Amino acid sequence: MAPPILKLDDIFLSFGGTPLLAGASLQVEPGDRICLVGRNGSGKSTLMKIAAGLAEAQSGEVFRHPSATIRYLNQAPDFDGYDTVAAYAEAGLGPSDDPYRVTYLLEHLGLDGTEDPKSLSGGEARRAALARVMAPEPDILLLDEPTNHLDLPTIEWLEGELQSTRSALVVISHDRRFLEKVSNATVWLDRGQSRRLNRGFGHFEAWRDEVLEAEELEQHKLGKSIEREEHWLRYGVTARRKRNMRRLGALHDLRSRYRGHKGPQGSVQASASDAQESGKLVIEAEKITKNYGERVIVAPFSIRVHRGDCIGLVGPNGAGKTTLLKMLTGQLAPDSGTVKLGTNLEIATLDQRREDLNLDDTLAHYLTDGRGENLLVNGEQRHVTGYMKEFLFQPEQSRTPIRNLSGGERARLMLARILSRPTNLLILDEPTNDLDIETLDLLQEIVAGFAGTVLLVSHDRDFLDRTVTSTIAPADPENPDGRWIEYAGGYTDMMAQRRGAIEEKRRAEKAEKARVAEASPAAAPTDGKAKGKLSYKQKFALENLPKEMEKAEKEIAAREARMADPNLFTKEPATFNKLAAEMEKLRASLTKMEEEWLELEMLREELEG
Repeated sequence: MAPPILKLDDIFLSFGGTPLLAGASLQVEPGDRICLVGRNGSGKSTLMKIAAGLAEAQSGEVFRHPSATIRYLNQAPDFDGYDTVAAYAEAGLGPSDDPYRVTYLLEHLGLDGTEDPKSLSGGEARRAALARVMAPEPDILLLDEPTNHLDLPTIEWLEGELQSTRSALVVISHDRRFLEKVSNATVWLDRGQSRRLNRGFGHFEAWRDEVLEAEELEQHKLGKSIEREEHWLRYGVTARRKRNMRRLGALHDLRSRYRGHKGPQGSVQASASDAQESGKLVIEAEKITKNYGERVIVAPFSIRVHRGDCIGLVGPNGAGKTTLLKMLTGQLAPDSGTVKLGTNLEIATLDQRREDLNLDDTLAHYLTDGRGENLLVNGEQRHVTGYMKEFLFQPEQSRTPIRNLSGGERARLMLARILSRPTNLLILDEPTNDLDIETLDLLQEIVAGFAGTVLLVSHDRDFLDRTVTSTIAPADPENPDGRWIEYAGGYTDMMAQRRGAIEEKRRAEKAEKARVAEASPAAAPTDGKAKGKLSYKQKFALENLPKEMEKAEKEIAAREARMADPNLFTKEPATFNKLAAEMEKLRASLTKMEEEWLELEMLREELEG
């Protein structure tokens, strides 16, 4: 086993009251891809800052290899002192780092480097920060919510980039699918302590449930042991009692352990407040359009939204998702076309910028709108502290200013407010940002079981797959031109339908070329294709490409197996880099062969009828 390049051991940190970290540990070795998971407020970001040297523990040991380079992605990057994004990103480079990496990363992240950092949107700021920390290719990358505010194409690009990086990773994220793809180990931070699973996030939830079940069983056994000892204490012989003071002391220890056990934080328990049922037809949009200057945001688009529909909007940042959403809900008038809203609509909105929050408000004041200590939930008067507990806020937090809450806690608070209002139309714009996995589970259940109608914008593929009944996406996601298409099902269904449409279009184009060639023999080429059969060269490629693809897959697997050795990068960095470069070429070659084989196979099917 390779020696660790970063090790945190028995970390303790408290801000008064229950310790935030009480014996937490984190060990990073070359080749590690660790996802750091836990509830909002469990101390994940704090532990990561201690690892980065940006915060100090009150006790515990911190070891960083003297020659190791570490870069930390902060949730709120500081652009002070930088005139351009390029200058900000280049400031993260070391003396021997390649400046071209900044250009490469900014280009793939959709920035040209000339932007003024002060005018960046949330998504652009996150992209600039990613370029800064990734450009040096450090020994350890510490990424705190790297996918927040990123669109799906960028998230998928980032997955590929992190899978091929030589850097060890520690990642905090709410995006299940992202974590499944980039992690090979999981550290679970729970009640101040950490547990490690040497498998990726895909195995985490089953393992977590097993740990909690074993813990519950242990507490049950402990309770039974106390009952037996108490029975002995009450009914044992007095003389024996005197001779067994050690046993009496053990009983006191058992009681102390039992009382001192802090169970796992409960789950959020909530549902949306019911409003009067809306009309059957909720929204009817007929040929609506929206332009900003010469740029077309929405070309003529029509849709009917019925009661009970859950519709997701996806696409690159800047494609116009929020604009289309506002048009459909009547917040923004279309340039042409009509939008009709149904009857009896009670609308509740969760805005991605959290603009509804006054940071000086207390939690109680925000939830009750300053109307005393009670609020009405589903027609029932509830005390605000009791309602807060359902969303995992403690009663003593009722007078806490909102500015003191973490990003995840603020998202949970807004969710609590929205769900207390009667509604039959939920508008959710990036609702998953900053939520922990457990609260995401709750939100999924609420959305999936909501009796009304839901319109949501999200870049969370797993969330979309679990909730929506249809997905609206740009017709051309790489070059959005204002055309939008509604697909049945979630994100995965949309991608399958899109691939099917592309393949169908290719088949039609091939068939049309073959038809034209047959109809015009004089103008047709003489390579055999116009005669209704494949040429010798095409037949040879069709027969041999599968063998070449299999060979490439084996070579890739062999290199992956060698690179999985955690000692390789430390002992032979040149070999590691050479293997990584070879793998990149092999994967590109494999992709090219697969595309060529698919085109030839489709052509063969068309020519053979």
